[in-house]
Amino acid sequence: MTLPSMTEPSSFQSPTTQSLTAQPSTAHSSTTELVLASSSRWRRELLDRLQLPYQCHSPDIDETPHSGETPQALVHRLALSKANAVSALFPQHCIIGSDQVALFEGDILGKPHTVEKACANLARFSGQRVTFLTGLALLDTRHQRHQVHVEPFEVVFRTLSRQEIENYVTKEQPLDSAGSFRMEGLGIALFEKLEGRDPNALIGLPLIALCEMLRQAGLDPLGAH
Repeated sequence: MTLPSMTEPSSFQSPTTQSLTAQPSTAHSSTTELVLASSSRWRRELLDRLQLPYQCHSPDIDETPHSGETPQALVHRLALSKANAVSALFPQHCIIGSDQVALFEGDILGKPHTVEKACANLARFSGQRVTFLTGLALLDTRHQRHQVHVEPFEVVFRTLSRQEIENYVTKEQPLDSAGSFRMEGLGIALFEKLEGRDPNALIGLPLIALCEMLRQAGLDPLGAH
């Protein structure tokens, strides 16, 4: 499968910044400027590492791919859609949205949702290279701007036996994870090697790119708080 250069780990580009139309407000009163538009505890644990105060609010969006939509366009759109979905509640905040897909042999793979699908995915991946794309958006409702970035990461799987695959899925139940594994847990035992700029992207939140976005928005994790 031939992918645009963004799928190469060396091809990082700075996040794009655009203005947007203001959203109507039914605001949450809070002094916390940062919001994570996600219900994922894995993303929360990653964001905790930046030691910035934040709130969480789960977005409700349709994640169905559009006809003819490229993988890069899909994760770009969904990351920004998640941030936009909660923006009316947070009119004076910076809202983080993120979404991830796996790419293999021309297929876009999301969450498996079932044990059978997870096992089938991992059997396909055995001994193969799989590309992951993570879309990251930072929506600044204070100034009506947003930044969006797509972070690539590649995983080379070990040759896995059927028993190893079944044991892994039974133990970790990675049914809500793109690619059918959790790199932050036992999933690390599935891999031969990892290739990319930021391994946090594989968990679902590219922290290097996020730090750059936050600095541009005036929320430097190393600044005075």
